[in-house]
Amino acid sequence: MKIHHIAIWTFHLEKLREFYTRYFNGTSNEKYINSQKGFESYFISFESGATLELMSRIDVQNVPIEENRLGLTHLAFSFESQEAILSLTEQLRTKGYHIVGEPRISGDGYFESVVLDPDGNRIECVYKKSRNTLL
Repeated sequence: MKIHHIAIWTFHLEKLREFYTRYFNGTSNEKYINSQKGFESYFISFESGATLELMSRIDVQNVPIEENRLGLTHLAFSFESQEAILSLTEQLRTKGYHIVGEPRISGDGYFESVVLDPDGNRIECVYKKSRNTLL
């Protein structure tokens, strides 16, 4: 069994679409619009088969996202190298995105950094050298 998609409510539909397609190589479908319900969405597909649904509706409430709350806390994207994470982290910093976890090696051996998307969702960029990777 595979996860089909993860959905995010947003007031910044176009900004989130741009963020995930530009910086994480996602591919977007055409915008779905249901004028009767005031609903709009995009599905962003990734090479791995994962899909992210970005949704906007006029009656959604704006509740702050806290780091240590119950429920979904972050999305993680895997990278092919530490260098790729360093490069993207600096590119995002230059574009004004908030880096809330500087590049580092975690206690469980992942090289990672954490950035906030335009809505403040925590996005982890992770790489772990496999045992089969040559030095």
